[in-house]
Amino acid sequence: MSMKKRLHQSAITSKKVCVIGGGASGLVAARELRKEGHEVVVYERGSHLGGVWVYSSDYESDSLGVDPTRQIVHSSLYASLRTNVAREAMGFTDFPFVPTGKPGRDSRRFPAHQEVLRYLEDFANKFELNELIRYQTEVTHVSLEENRKWLVKHTRIGGGDKGSKVDETFDAVVVCNGHFTEPRIADKIPGIDLWPGKQIHSHNYRTPEPYQHKVVVLIGLSSSSFDISRDIAGLAKEVHITTRSEDVRRFGKHPVYDNMWLHPMVERAHEDGRVSFQDGTEVLADVILHCTGYKYHFPFIHTNGVVNVDDNRVGPLYKHVFPPTLAPGLSFVGVPSFVLAFFVAELQSKWIAGVLSGWISLPSKEKMMEDIEVFYSGLEAKGVPKHYTHKIHDFKPPFGPFEYEDWLAMQSGCSPAEEWRKGISFGTLARFLRLPETYRDVWEDEDLIVQAYDDFMQYLSAEGSATTIAHSFTLMSSQPFYRSTVHIN
Repeated sequence: MSMKKRLHQSAITSKKVCVIGGGASGLVAARELRKEGHEVVVYERGSHLGGVWVYSSDYESDSLGVDPTRQIVHSSLYASLRTNVAREAMGFTDFPFVPTGKPGRDSRRFPAHQEVLRYLEDFANKFELNELIRYQTEVTHVSLEENRKWLVKHTRIGGGDKGSKVDETFDAVVVCNGHFTEPRIADKIPGIDLWPGKQIHSHNYRTPEPYQHKVVVLIGLSSSSFDISRDIAGLAKEVHITTRSEDVRRFGKHPVYDNMWLHPMVERAHEDGRVSFQDGTEVLADVILHCTGYKYHFPFIHTNGVVNVDDNRVGPLYKHVFPPTLAPGLSFVGVPSFVLAFFVAELQSKWIAGVLSGWISLPSKEKMMEDIEVFYSGLEAKGVPKHYTHKIHDFKPPFGPFEYEDWLAMQSGCSPAEEWRKGISFGTLARFLRLPETYRDVWEDEDLIVQAYDDFMQYLSAEGSATTIAHSFTLMSSQPFYRSTVHIN
């Protein structure tokens, strides 16, 4: 506990707090809030914790995800997904994401999505969070009452009391519902209404089999586009990736895959099935797969326009967390993108929990609004599009510092981001840019891994794992590449 917190211990107050969402952000928020002595209730619409990490083979009837009346499927995972973040840097600070050595678990350094879900289950079990979660409960309405309490309306969508509706009041609401459910579609392609092929958003992509012998055009150069293009390349006839990015150095045929090409953006779709690109080339395509990201979506929040989403800018939010005129009663965890999501969610949650307890003070509403306006003006001056408001890191060499993360840590009296965490994160990105096909399985940052596990010792040695970890260091020193040989009993 920090000195600042100890000095304010007598002023700490306990509040009844609603957490919306049982994914990684909701779980760590619940943990941090309860550590501060708050009464916590977590509402999760699914039947299982884990949020985006819960895989479902189901997909939506509207493959583009634009029909508001569609039956929504909240999963956006594809079956083959592996993390693009090394497990050492991905985990929560005091609950390292290390291989367990248990049967059926994935010990790879960049594991498959099932392992991430198991990790979140382990986290929830360790800190007894399941008892806080009300599953199959959908929040439909959140608003501020005249007495400064928050009205939360929710509906049971499963179980014996399915359909029942309940109103509850809370001192505060923490929104952790994620942002990987509502597809964001690129600007409408000229001629697309008459184009005879199939369109799908990556939200509804699961396996490559439906694309066998097809000519597929993927829009976007994101992580999902990278993974999905490789996933379907073994079965598809042709794979064509398009991008708006001006940083691409080489268009044309892929140097590794015989059936893959990179193009500038789509210019037009034609009634005869052709798709034309801005460089004048064209293909006769069967499928256009939109890997174009997601919208921030909070249909349950009713604040009379105080908080809104404008071109994916959630605002106004002070430091991407607190709306000034509604703080500290309403806060958001997990809005930032291009970050170590679990780590940032943990830091945001510590900050929120401390503010609600009273030992951390926020600036005045006027000061917070002034900060937001300066931030927005800075983005505009740099030419950053509004929809990148919450993009924290540029992730272009030379890589910058963890300024946002370190600021959050300072507010909560925590240590700044570890140097090994920064080094592993930026090293992974640099390796991806240099060796995109093998970056998950070949690396040279053993020294940083050793530093990470040295830090992990303070949490893992209490569970009788010190001997195992020490033996792993010996194994690492004798191998050219560390391949997740560490197992925690």
